Amino acid sequence: MRLHFLGKGGSGGNDCPTLYANDQDSYVIIGWVTDQPGTVEIPHLLLGFLEPDTFISTTLADTGRGTFTVSGRAITDPETLEQMTMETYETAIEVPKAERMFFGAVASRKSVA
Repeated sequence: MRLHFLGKGGSGGNDCPTLYANDQDSYVIIGWVTDQPGTVEIPHLLLGFLEPDTFISTTLADTGRGTFTVSGRAITDPETLEQMTMETYETAIEVPKAERMFFGAVASRKSVA
């Protein structure tokens, strides 16, 4: 799996949660380890690095402290792991990517009155 770096952020250090796109039309997320296997915690702002008109197609649970928990397939492939730098308190998961769909007319900014 080939990774394309999209962005990182969420802590004061350089080794922060990180978002990648991969060559299999999904996202790879490095996030903070949780007590649930295959689940990481990420800062809200990390989603700002998603590719245009796409979203993470899995449930995000808001922790109430500026972060989400998100679950996916744990990354265990050595070749993929070699492309990333993680701290001991971080782990990587793969999550589905989906394209945003728009149905309907564009809303007008003009007053109807």
